[in-house]
This record gives sequence, C-alpha cells and structure tokens, in this order.
Amino acid sequence: MLRFEQSYWDSGFERVAGVDEAGRGPLAGPVVAAACLIPQGVFFEEVNDSKCLTAIKREELFELITRHPLVSFSIAVIEADEIDRINILQATLRAMHIAADALPQSPDVILVDGNKTPTWKYRSQFIIGGDGLSHCIAAASILAKVTRDRRMHAEEANYPGYGFAKHKGYGTKEHLEAIEKLGPCLLHRHSFEPLKSGRTIKL
Repeated sequence: MLRFEQSYWDSGFERVAGVDEAGRGPLAGPVVAAACLIPQGVFFEEVNDSKCLTAIKREELFELITRHPLVSFSIAVIEADEIDRINILQATLRAMHIAADALPQSPDVILVDGNKTPTWKYRSQFIIGGDGLSHCIAAASILAKVTRDRRMHAEEANYPGYGFAKHKGYGTKEHLEAIEKLGPCLLHRHSFEPLKSGRTIKL
C-alpha cells in the first residue's frame, strides 16, 4: 500500500497526498471528494479501499485518520443541481480540485484514483484501482465515503419515504419504486437515467 508513496519519498517529494471520490453513480445526492496527506512514518494498518470495509470499520478509520495530529485532509461536496449542470465527470474533477486546494499543506505530489487527473497546478499521477493500491488514496476513499454516507443518512429526515439512509441514493429497486410513488426530490440528479427520460421503474 506504500509503494507509490515510497517511490516519491525516495525521489525527494516529501508531501504525497491521495485523492478519491464517492458517489459518482447514484441517482441522488452529492458527489464527494477527499484529499488526504499522510506523512512518511504514519501508517494505518487497516486502511483499504472503502468498498472492501464494513460501515463500522470505515467509521472507526475515519476517526483515526481525521484525528491524527500529523495528517492533513480536506473534503469537497458538489451537489446534485451542479452535477446536472456540468455533468458527473466535471463535477467529480471539480470536487477533487477543491479538496486538493483546501489541504492545509500544499502537496508535492497527488495520487489520484482512476484514469484521469484534474487540470491543476499539482504534479500528479492517476492510478487505476488506486484505492486498493495506495495508502493515502485508500484513506481519502474512506473520508469521502463516510462523509457522503453520513450526509445521505441525515437526508432521510428531510426527505422521508425514499430510503436514503439505506441505499444512499443508488438506483435500487426500493429507490426506483419510491421515485415512482413520490416523484423526484431536490436531491435527485435529473441528468441521470431513468430520471432524465422520465422513466423510473424498468419493466
């Protein structure tokens, strides 16, 4: 989990940050990006791709990472209406850019999960499957996922009946049936199918 970071540290790049996002695919809610700069010598044993961890373990690691005095992090949120306006790819890249710019320490290098990096001032490398290969990207994936899940859980009280606390905005059968019954709410992404074409349940 440290081979990418170590190669940069060995080359003299002291501050190596990871960036990842959560929420590209759901029909509702924001996309969230996190940037996490973990210095050499700090290692969280159980940090891994957030999708490989239980919700309880993600919460535990979120607290460990964010409370560590040597770790720098930032989180950016792009709401559904902006996703509809600029598309999900641009919204994701914008969230990553905002998160990176908001880091308390400017990184020397940023490792980005995926196959594309934002257009920015930072030296960076994209890593396909990086949330399972890089310690700092995996940490960022946890911060982004927990932040988004907490937000969607809270939205259950604002928009009862949709089941956001359970499915977090993803297009489950339960969610599609709720849209069919209640119609879309302010959290929904109208540029995503089946909302875009006015369809909800696929027969």
